[in-house]
Amino acid sequence: MTFRFRRSALAQPAAALNCAALALAVLSAAPSVTQAFPITPAERSTAQQVASKGVPLSELAENAPDTYTVKRGDTLWHISGMFLKSPWRWPELWGMNLEQIHNPHLIYPGQLLVLEKIDGMARLKLGSTVGGVGDTIKLSPSIRSESSETAAIGAIPMNLIAPFLTDAMIFDANQLATAPRIVAAQEGHLMMGRGNLAYVSGNLGNTRNWQIFREPKALVDPDTKEVLGYEARYVGSAERKQDGEARPGAETGGLSVPSTFSITSNKEDAAVGDRLAPATVRDFAPFVPHPPANPLNGKVVSLYGDALSAGQNQIVSLNRGARDGLERGTVLALWHEGAITHDKSVNHGGLIKLPDERIGIVFVFRVFDRMAYGLVLDTTEPTLPGDRVTQP
Repeated sequence: MTFRFRRSALAQPAAALNCAALALAVLSAAPSVTQAFPITPAERSTAQQVASKGVPLSELAENAPDTYTVKRGDTLWHISGMFLKSPWRWPELWGMNLEQIHNPHLIYPGQLLVLEKIDGMARLKLGSTVGGVGDTIKLSPSIRSESSETAAIGAIPMNLIAPFLTDAMIFDANQLATAPRIVAAQEGHLMMGRGNLAYVSGNLGNTRNWQIFREPKALVDPDTKEVLGYEARYVGSAERKQDGEARPGAETGGLSVPSTFSITSNKEDAAVGDRLAPATVRDFAPFVPHPPANPLNGKVVSLYGDALSAGQNQIVSLNRGARDGLERGTVLALWHEGAITHDKSVNHGGLIKLPDERIGIVFVFRVFDRMAYGLVLDTTEPTLPGDRVTQP
């Protein structure tokens, strides 16, 4: 159910609330009704501080619509591309500051987006039609109570990254070397799938839900050759059903008894020797595509899985992370390094280095301290380990 509070139509652009105020007082991420109007002086001040923001008209896409009604299945990236040549400039089009990027505007199916052009600048606002088709558009603050069917649209298609929000893990050190391990399978089973029992030894603490990993590999910085972390192949998940005996006892003939686990899901069959790590919680909080706050120069470390190159909608790991200012939603340009070759215009020409070629962009969706995972988008060439990433 949606509750709305409407103000009169705004006759003059200077009086229009920009989306900074709407973000603060209108589009709440909470699933329940939020604070009522009027807008506070602090909120109005914030709106005034960013009121001059926007993008030059030259940055608009060639056929940018004057209005657009958000549809179910839309993504922020898709909508950004409709309005902008550079989708990652979305926060500027909204008039958002850096703090609001961490708590972004939520956009819902059925909302009307209005492109406002004033003094050579373009800004995007929320609006609603008054009356029938062709009638006045008015900007209308509203309070929302959302069901799952009208949830805010995602930044990019969640089906592409949802499994990686927990399944893809980079460990700072090789913790899996000493992590709890599967020591035996249920009698009669060599491999374990969903519903099968696995027997686990190791320090389990009070954790009940676990993820199963196999074959951690070192991720090495292409420049410094430093080991930045360890990536392990995700196998599945398991739930602890019964504690074992950590110490030998007379009742077991002096033998340790492992804990009993049930395999709750699996991407591939679990096996003896696989390691366990505490399950992580998926973070589905919305985030807005935006460039890094400061200049950045990094490289692709590896391609997720067994691929030799990464194309559109594939996952890569980067040698930059939270300590370098990366955060969820950061957009980076992808570059192939120009080859070193001979000047072929003359006999025995000297060596030259060809310019680097921009081949696409990468959308950062999961960040660790020293590394990050990104989704390759809008690529023209396959991405390879060693390719550069910079601000777009």
